[in-house]
Amino acid sequence: MSSILEYIETNPKEAQRLLGLKYEQLKQLLDKVIELHNDKVKLAESKKVRIIRGGGGRKPKLSPREQVILTLTYLRHLTTFQLLGVQFGVSESTANDTFNYWFPLLKELLPPSLLEEVKKTPVTAKLLRIF
Repeated sequence: MSSILEYIETNPKEAQRLLGLKYEQLKQLLDKVIELHNDKVKLAESKKVRIIRGGGGRKPKLSPREQVILTLTYLRHLTTFQLLGVQFGVSESTANDTFNYWFPLLKELLPPSLLEEVKKTPVTAKLLRIF
């Protein structure tokens, strides 16, 4: 488990400062975005034609909750993917791929006003317009 997620779970009042969401909002968001992720995975699996049984391959280093926290951390602090990778114990490219996977899902769930609350600076607004 990432140290940020552990810290937020032990200090729920700090969630607002770290991620831009209240702890209750964060819990609801995590539940809903992971449910959406699971639905999309099931849909993709049902459309696959498999020759080899599923379930093989390398398991991800981060849980879905940690991946969402990584994405929210990037949106809030605009740090580099290299630093995010170090912070979460993954490579720079994995941090980038994680963000690019979860951001559209968050965008699907969150109303624009709440997404604006997560963002901290005007530079983030420019970045989000690109996506």
